[in-house]
Amino acid sequence: MHLTIKAALSDHSKSLQAALSLDASTARIEVQCLLQSVLSVNRAYLIAHAEQILDDKQQQIYLALYQRRLQGEPIAYLLGVREFFGLNFKVTHATLIPRPDTELLVELALQRIPASMGMRILDLGTGSGAIALSIASERPASGVVAVDTSLEALRVAQQNQRELAIENVNFLQSDWFAVLGKQRFNVIVSNPPYIAEGDEHLRLGDVRYEPITALTAGPDGLDDIRCICAGAMQYLSKEGWLMLEHGYDQAEQVREILRLSGFQQIFSACDLSGIARVSGGQA
Repeated sequence: MHLTIKAALSDHSKSLQAALSLDASTARIEVQCLLQSVLSVNRAYLIAHAEQILDDKQQQIYLALYQRRLQGEPIAYLLGVREFFGLNFKVTHATLIPRPDTELLVELALQRIPASMGMRILDLGTGSGAIALSIASERPASGVVAVDTSLEALRVAQQNQRELAIENVNFLQSDWFAVLGKQRFNVIVSNPPYIAEGDEHLRLGDVRYEPITALTAGPDGLDDIRCICAGAMQYLSKEGWLMLEHGYDQAEQVREILRLSGFQQIFSACDLSGIARVSGGQA
């Protein structure tokens, strides 16, 4: 069987659309991304060389990736990279896949970190390092500490740091605040696990392939948020901010946890879909 670029784009886009309930545009983009990765070309090349036949090796590699995507494996893991806040991040099965929703957390943090001031920022549960490195790249005068319990995730984050050449981040292995001693920070951010154990969404879509420890946090999904809120005060500078990403229906509960933990100026902010996705407060 000789597979052309045109045939792959046409037939496999339709198959992905049907198998994964994608819209037609998304399915086609995903096939384009797989072809671009295998052929090491850009999208314009695919359009200009639609009749090109993949050689045997290219076809073997492409079809293996296509079959894995057909089974539901996330495109980010297949490609090994995901764009976030204008930067490209390496991702593996040891890390969550950075999502557009989380860019709101970065934007809110940047609003509280003046570009001209050298502030200290802490990212809890950094994973691929997407949040920490995005903030650091926008605020080079500030220093970012980023922690994670997973050594595998930290290796990915450190590789991203090297490839992006961002120097003002220090990655540490830590269970939340455990190794931070008496350090204080102007801003603490986190996208912690917040899905309830047993939630039906854990059996759907990309999250089936992501590390479960980075997704779930107790019966109601709020155990880690409670832990962070309870401990954050002693690591925040005067009038410092704590900001947390959370689930689509958890804003009211998170605001109450922040209130009970002694925070002031408590708020929730909505993503582009109008869903309250980040809540925070001031020490």
